[in-house]
Amino acid sequence: MASLPIIDLDIFRAAPDSPEAHAEAGKTAEALIRYGALIVKDSRVSEDANSRFLDVMEDYFAQDEEALKADARPEYHFQVGVTLENTEKPKCHSSDSCKAVIASLDPQERPLDLEGGKADPKCRFFHRMGVTPPTTSFPSLSMENVTPAAFSSTWEASMSEWGTQIQGAVEGVSQALAVGLGLEQNTFTDAATYGSHLLAPTSTDLRKYGKVGEIFAGFHTDLNALTIHGRSRYPGLHIWARNTGKRIVVKLPPGHLLVQAGKQVEHLTNGLILAGYHEVVCTPETVAAMERRQQDPTTAHRPLNRISSTFFWHFSSDYEMRPREFLGRMQGSEVVRREQERVLSNAEDGEGAGVPKETYEEGMKVGTLVQNELKHIALMKE
Repeated sequence: MASLPIIDLDIFRAAPDSPEAHAEAGKTAEALIRYGALIVKDSRVSEDANSRFLDVMEDYFAQDEEALKADARPEYHFQVGVTLENTEKPKCHSSDSCKAVIASLDPQERPLDLEGGKADPKCRFFHRMGVTPPTTSFPSLSMENVTPAAFSSTWEASMSEWGTQIQGAVEGVSQALAVGLGLEQNTFTDAATYGSHLLAPTSTDLRKYGKVGEIFAGFHTDLNALTIHGRSRYPGLHIWARNTGKRIVVKLPPGHLLVQAGKQVEHLTNGLILAGYHEVVCTPETVAAMERRQQDPTTAHRPLNRISSTFFWHFSSDYEMRPREFLGRMQGSEVVRREQERVLSNAEDGEGAGVPKETYEEGMKVGTLVQNELKHIALMKE
């Protein structure tokens, strides 16, 4: 079974100019180019903090629907507060290119959700972690946070503890990626100065949807720049390797996190790095984890919700992406040259002809890309 590369961010952070750090940076770029994802080790991120965060989110999403509904902000495209279950639709329901990707996969490697026709049964909460820009053309992407009434005295501290840790980790990955692509270390963090970063836990009610074959989150990519996840208490995340078309079952070792590429990095790099497709489904391993939690006296009383401790890292909404110009800046990278040679060789062999190639608009603002993607997943009206 295929597995994802593991990047040691401690090595990169200890001495960014060292040969060892540059080796980790090269691995970071290669991993995101080849797989659209990687596993990262960062000793600053605490497994205990992740566990505390999961506890809080289990308690939050265990509230009744009326309490949750009070935290929804559909007028802001659900970009702060809660999104209730059966609201967000996977992009494949409205994307021919997504359906073409599925059709290009071997039948045994295809996702469970082939069309994305149904809305996902997951709930989600968005808590902004970004710095509000002094001016912006996209005010609805930088609204004030929502504080749930039943958690008013502890909510901000709970969000800040975990959100700050994984934001630091994903920014470290972005710096390693920049170096691996032959760019200045802060290239991506500078582009994200006013990013509308979102701590974005999701929850699926396993009492309702905990049956093998249930789709928690249909086949999709993320619309942000980079996504980072802590370990969930329940398995079920599958990703697809960009250059192999193989489905990979994600297994995170303790103390490690998963990082995936999103549409903003794809656009900015002119498709050198593609946003990683993934799904979350109920597997036999998910059910086994449910049974262990129910049989353990220390956890049997806990809400039975699958929580993902996710963070969406964004470039600034007003940042203008110039992919062809950006690609030219990466020509000094050996990693980039190797990938371009591989793509050219495959094109000469006729590979990849069945999947239409994306085109990336020059000068598009990040906020425009985000709004376009929100329309695809039914969170923003046309």
